[in-house]
Amino acid sequence: MNFEDIEGFIFSAIEEKDDELIFSTYEGKKYIQYHEQDCCEDVEIEDICGDLTDLIDTPILFASEESGRTETDYGSCTWTFYNISTIKGSVTIRWVGNSNGYYSESVDFRVE
Repeated sequence: MNFEDIEGFIFSAIEEKDDELIFSTYEGKKYIQYHEQDCCEDVEIEDICGDLTDLIDTPILFASEESGRTETDYGSCTWTFYNISTIKGSVTIRWVGNSNGYYSESVDFRVE
């Protein structure tokens, strides 16, 4: 599933737990943003700008994902911004990943 597909969704709750964000719907589905840990990388939520409660009980009007990668002395660094807007306000979730350049630094998004 693409992150942008959440446009139009209405979330009943959002929980931050161990570098995962769990978006729950009234239909009982959970949309989980996380990183599948492998070996030699570190990917985590670096910052959340805005109030996650602004995303609850109102339709998601806009959702986007933007990322970039830079090389470091050790390997690479990937940053990913997730922008979400509702009529109540906007939230930007910033993930940062570092690795030796061989392992994935991407953020995963699954449905349960």
